[in-house]
Amino acid sequence: MNKFFTVIFLLFTSVLLFSQTGKPFVLGVIEEIQSKELGENRILNIYLPEGYKAEEATKYPVIYLLDGSADEDFIHIAGLVQFNSFEWINQVPKSIVVGIATVDRRRDFTFPTSIEKDQKRFASSGHSDKFIAFIEKELQPFIDKKYKTTASKTIMGQSLGGLLETEILLKKPTLFNHYVIVSPSIWWNNGSILRQDSPIFQQNFMQETAVYIAVGKEGLTPTEIPRVMEVDANLLAEKIKTSKSKNIKVFFDYLPQENHGTILHPAVSNAFKFFYPKVQE
Repeated sequence: MNKFFTVIFLLFTSVLLFSQTGKPFVLGVIEEIQSKELGENRILNIYLPEGYKAEEATKYPVIYLLDGSADEDFIHIAGLVQFNSFEWINQVPKSIVVGIATVDRRRDFTFPTSIEKDQKRFASSGHSDKFIAFIEKELQPFIDKKYKTTASKTIMGQSLGGLLETEILLKKPTLFNHYVIVSPSIWWNNGSILRQDSPIFQQNFMQETAVYIAVGKEGLTPTEIPRVMEVDANLLAEKIKTSKSKNIKVFFDYLPQENHGTILHPAVSNAFKFFYPKVQE
């Protein structure tokens, strides 16, 4: 018994010594931006690619990640971006990842709804207009001013985040040129977003834009009028395909082996293959 406690003591002591003498593992940097549009400060988790140097002229694409807190999707998506940009993988150009830490996703990612049940269930909802203004007027200018960025801007989000992306795509499509829309909550306000008109449907829409839409085996959505997420996501893709512009392309990806909790990681990996197809040699 004494030997047992001695071993436990030595192990505990080793952990303490390691924690005191080891160097921290740094994945990225944390920025805090004061937002007048939102009336609050917002935390940004930022991954900078290997070789990034502020004093050099090299510029990098930017990937904006909704639900980008450290305990949400930032770490595994930043890792996926790093992996796909390794020289021996070479699927994605080295990129900056900006994770927007969540404060109130129901407030920030939804537009006003006329469904009384959802108004009560999501009491803070309906303020996506302010969050979109934050992205356009504050966040993107902040990142472009402080970091070495190209004109390539990607946005990624899931569920209510996918709903917000859809709203941005249809209302302010030039904010991003790559959209990764995963399991979007099109059910919000009884699917009214599917009836939204948009500049992307016009022949004179000139910005080259790629839209990747993914959905898993998800079933009914939480609304008083039953809708199926798989069907709604497909309807969104079909709607985008009606665009008269040759500059917008869309890919619908059904992943029946994934559910709402597992789909984001494989979907983002597939999105990279759609955005950056490798040329067969």
